Amino acid sequence: MSRIKTHNNSLWLIVEKILWGENMLYRNYSQYLQEKYDEKVYKIPVNLPGTCPNRDGTVGVGGCIFCDEKGSGFECLSNTLTVQNQLKKNKEFYNKRFGVKKFIAYFQAFTNTYLPYDKFCENILAVTEDKELVGIAISTRPDCIDEKYLLFLKDIEKNKNLDITIELGLQTVNYHTLDKINRGHTLAEFIDAVLRIKKYNFGICTHLILNLPWDGEKDVIENAKILSALDVDFVKLHSLYIVKGTPLGKMYENGKINLIGINEYINRVIIFLEYLSPHIVIQRIVGKGVKDDMLFCNWNTSWWKIKDTIEEKMIKDGTCQGKKCYYLNGRIIHNLNKETMS
Repeated sequence: MSRIKTHNNSLWLIVEKILWGENMLYRNYSQYLQEKYDEKVYKIPVNLPGTCPNRDGTVGVGGCIFCDEKGSGFECLSNTLTVQNQLKKNKEFYNKRFGVKKFIAYFQAFTNTYLPYDKFCENILAVTEDKELVGIAISTRPDCIDEKYLLFLKDIEKNKNLDITIELGLQTVNYHTLDKINRGHTLAEFIDAVLRIKKYNFGICTHLILNLPWDGEKDVIENAKILSALDVDFVKLHSLYIVKGTPLGKMYENGKINLIGINEYINRVIIFLEYLSPHIVIQRIVGKGVKDDMLFCNWNTSWWKIKDTIEEKMIKDGTCQGKKCYYLNGRIIHNLNKETMS
């Protein structure tokens, strides 16, 4: 779908509502997939043996302060299974439970481009012969984007007719907070990664945590503005999970961090959506989490209840994604010309 560029926010929102539904509060990923492929499509995780440069000492020691040994791959099968077997087992589960016949292979845990080039190619190629696959999503870090790998993925896209999406863990645009959570990269590496990926026209999904202890409402707004200005394609929102045994877990147990309440988090999600470009698709509005070893997860509230509350409040407040996205394309000049014409 080609994107319509305009500095007129009201016209922009009218056009977008025609494209993705008059009653939609935000661009929903499942509906986006349904419209793109004309049927249900599920993203299924694939777990590779690997690690992260922030865990093995390359750019840091110990990894991000919230990351546990699973590397955020909560729903993955064991990486002792081959890529093909993982794909087969997950497909069978979703086909039986939901009747789904089209899939996206999601290389989820750790930093999937942090592999030797030959090994990376081997793992990607292992899933490409699956006839029920429509795309491949690859989770990685902004400082692990290399054009040699992107060129290989471009060949896969062309020769195998598969859509490629790169998922970048950012968490926040606040570079002071990035340092506090020991990300091992700054905002600059994220911007560089986005610009390089865009040269190959791959989809870009950015992961954000909106309730990091060191971030405030201004950071939430700036998150939305940066992603909109960079014209990313997808966003995944997470609430902060605190896992026992992690550095963040120890800080939490020792009372060294303060977390916002659930109502403030809901407000932050809505503010983020209001400032976010209406072009961007929301892949996830609330993380699901798991119960094992969790010290804190979603305020002990089910993810769907938080999601429902966000949507109910948006309806009550009469708001939607993109309502306040009027800061791009020379906002001041636009206002100046409006005053001149009046």
